[in-house]
Amino acid sequence: MEILISTSSFGTTDRAALDLLEEAGLVVRLNPHGRKLKADESIALLENVTGLIAGTETLDRTVLERAPKLRVISRVGTGIDNIDLDAARELGIAVFNTPDAVVDAVAELTLAGMLNLLRHVGQTDRAIRRGVWEKRMGALLRGKTVGIVGLGRVGKQVARLLEPFDVNVIAFDVVWDEVFANEFGVRYVGLDELVGGADLITLHLTYSAEVRHLLNRERLERCKKGALIVNCARGGLVDEGALLELLRAGHLGGAYLDAFEQEPYGGALCELENVVLTAHMGSYAAECRAEMELEAARNLVGHLGLMIDD
Repeated sequence: MEILISTSSFGTTDRAALDLLEEAGLVVRLNPHGRKLKADESIALLENVTGLIAGTETLDRTVLERAPKLRVISRVGTGIDNIDLDAARELGIAVFNTPDAVVDAVAELTLAGMLNLLRHVGQTDRAIRRGVWEKRMGALLRGKTVGIVGLGRVGKQVARLLEPFDVNVIAFDVVWDEVFANEFGVRYVGLDELVGGADLITLHLTYSAEVRHLLNRERLERCKKGALIVNCARGGLVDEGALLELLRAGHLGGAYLDAFEQEPYGGALCELENVVLTAHMGSYAAECRAEMELEAARNLVGHLGLMIDD
């Protein structure tokens, strides 16, 4: 059986997952383009493929209907909003993801983004490279109110990482985990209360049409003056146009974004000094990637009913 690995970085830091797939007797084909696949490229590559280890490429009904042999999609990562789940179900294609392996990497990057914004690390680095030596006055994380939107796996790990900083953590989620909240001093609030009361707002929820622009213009306008926005989750959760305007107006103090509605991103947020941007790399820690890739490989091999030595 042939399988396609569409995520271009697969196996670059650790060959364990590739070895597992080959030991299972699978013929492994790699992404020949070295980047996120376009729809027509996916269609061409999936023609004779039984299993797909997927990245963030679009796998809509048009693509899936042109993959007659495809039986399983194993996503390297948590989000599966790029996959038409209804079409997959109708076509008999099983879909898996890797929700656990990514937790530490995304949570740590979130904390890094917060500290970067508060202490102007990115701005100062860019200034020095331009020949400008300027000591920018920042602020401490200690004592701030951090609002976590989505207190799931990653959101909870962010709360754990924040504990030594003596911050006030408030959270919004549709499901409440009172045991966790009591242990780590998290107070559940409504979304509007969180938006209006937090010094830093960080997003940790999966994307769907229902949460598109969850932080829309109205909610961003309700934020405290100088509030910082962090999104290491999924593109589309923040209205990027409204965010841009409110940053330019000085209502918001800054933003760190690792996910965007259109990727690669090259929009006007690049022009702002108080914005830090990274290339959707929340999972790009070597230890995390190796674990995610192994989990994705095991999911695929297990569904296909193949035997491996593990």
